[in-house]
Amino acid sequence: MLSHVLSVLDLLDSPQASAAGVIEALEASAPDFVEFESEVVTGEKGSTDFIRIIIPGTEGKRFGGRARTLGILGRLGGLGARPELIGFVSDGDGAAAALSAAAKLCAMAAQGDRLVGDVIVATHIDPDAPTQPHDPVPFMNSVVEIEEMNAHEVSSEMDAIVSIDTTKGNRLLNHRGISITPTAKDGYLLRVSEDLIGVLETVTGDHARVFPITQQDITPYGNGLHHVNSIMQPAVATDAPVVGVALTTVTAVAGCATGASHAVDIEAATRFAIEVAKGFGSGAVDFFDEVEFERIVDLYGSNSHFRRQGGAGTLCSSCGGRIADEVRATR
Repeated sequence: MLSHVLSVLDLLDSPQASAAGVIEALEASAPDFVEFESEVVTGEKGSTDFIRIIIPGTEGKRFGGRARTLGILGRLGGLGARPELIGFVSDGDGAAAALSAAAKLCAMAAQGDRLVGDVIVATHIDPDAPTQPHDPVPFMNSVVEIEEMNAHEVSSEMDAIVSIDTTKGNRLLNHRGISITPTAKDGYLLRVSEDLIGVLETVTGDHARVFPITQQDITPYGNGLHHVNSIMQPAVATDAPVVGVALTTVTAVAGCATGASHAVDIEAATRFAIEVAKGFGSGAVDFFDEVEFERIVDLYGSNSHFRRQGGAGTLCSSCGGRIADEVRATR
């Protein structure tokens, strides 16, 4: 796996990094049934290349089967902050892990080691993205808004999503390596999946680390609430379960820092995503307990309003809190 990570990092650590270059490299080892898609999207601050790679499984929906489809998303603002900074930035780790997973799955499929379910890998490639202030360390920004990012990366075909993102600019988890978040589904923060804990412990050979996210993190950007980063933003664009895979460090490291990427940690995130894909497509790994989720919805109703921007709202007569108007209308 590490060889794929190193090859992908070589492709991405360049001012000429592009979706076309990645596709050309991956197509060389991919069988004909693997699908590659790319699109250049331009915003006010520049352009970025969105890339999507579909690796069909033996019983996946692409070939008329019924096996579940996993989405593997690489979340980031950009791969580089040129011309302000030269080199690959820490923020690019999510894209590197996702594309390394695609490279490995392509090579596996070519050798006959096909997974049961389809896997869709999506991310974007921007070697010269802007930065933005953030506490405790600066973030990488993006040339496109998060809504457009979700529109190009999140697909209705995905029955569950693994969202990989550098999450080093915080003081919430002081550990170098990878961790997973609780499962987010349709506005609810659910308990951590026991199946995914098992995969994480197997992949790392260590105790599972769980990254602490909050209700704010599964609401849309731009609503004035604090978000640890964009790791959980795919959850606002789908009702499928989403779990974040956070690459973390002992000290807070800026997303725009160069020389801060650890290939072995990216490799661990890549292996985790692939092992989840194996188990999810075959039905051996679940992101949440469906019976318990139905129970919580029966007891407390839908939480899907947390996936919307909300509004000024009105005061709740029972608790004094402010309720978004669209929520109040359903009560």
